[in-house]
Amino acid sequence: MSETKMRLEDWLDDLCVRFIINLPREELESVERICFQVEEAQWFYEDFIRPLDPNLPSLSLRAFALRIFQHCPLMSQWSHYHHSTAFSEFLAYKTRVPVRGAILLNQDMDEVVLVKGWKKNANWSFPRGKINKDEKDLDCAIREVYEETGFDIKAAGLVKDEKKMKYIEIPMREQNMRLYVLRDIPRNTIFEPRTRKEISKIEWYKLSELPTLKKSKQIETNGHNLSNKFYMVAPFLGPLKKWIAQQKRADLAATQNTDSNVQETSGNGLLVEEDEGLSANEPSPKEDTTKFSFLVTSPKFLHWRILLFT
Repeated sequence: MSETKMRLEDWLDDLCVRFIINLPREELESVERICFQVEEAQWFYEDFIRPLDPNLPSLSLRAFALRIFQHCPLMSQWSHYHHSTAFSEFLAYKTRVPVRGAILLNQDMDEVVLVKGWKKNANWSFPRGKINKDEKDLDCAIREVYEETGFDIKAAGLVKDEKKMKYIEIPMREQNMRLYVLRDIPRNTIFEPRTRKEISKIEWYKLSELPTLKKSKQIETNGHNLSNKFYMVAPFLGPLKKWIAQQKRADLAATQNTDSNVQETSGNGLLVEEDEGLSANEPSPKEDTTKFSFLVTSPKFLHWRILLFT
């Protein structure tokens, strides 16, 4: 047995103890939960152990899982067929685990934050990830956005009661994906992933430049594959643009109502410049006719006193 293989066996011992053997009994009775821990062990091996010794082989998740299955006392009694079957069932199960994340919009709601995976041919997507066991939907979204972008949406004051949070939910294959929609993210926000070798790029993208499902079909027909890089984004763009249009109409209505209220208040009052006061020839208003007074600051006139009379 070579020295490198001995070192690999030693590391497998360490990983079995660190990630599998000490699991609670109820998780050890679930093949899916064991496989999730095997996946965590593989990430740890690639991110932290291999950099210490470049002679250690890089192992795909499947190759790593089969080695762990054979090495770990809890699973070594399984046959090779059972090892392969367990891994295949785990991959199928992973595609059904719900995904939660967020759509981060700038203040004008015409740009979104997208993240790109680590691998060379990785696609772009909204920051999101699989929900953990017993984790709440919104908590998962907060965690995943922070892990992939370094942006804490809760600390930024963007998280409300979950019932008041807008989200878009779409089934993709057998997987349920829910993305919470958050607006007014400062354009100068600094993004930096908190996970290793998972996110390679974080960028703002203009909504108008992203391929929708309809545009994707047209691009594929012409033989271009650019839309494939955004296939995880495209299904959300239609509902997102409708929501943005609603928000802009609501913002406009709120602004018009505010302007209308100011004009109505001004029309019912008598405006007098505070610096000038009342001239000596003008009669002073009777004390009992004054309802109340307050100051209004205007870009054109510094201070005005509004006197409302009964």
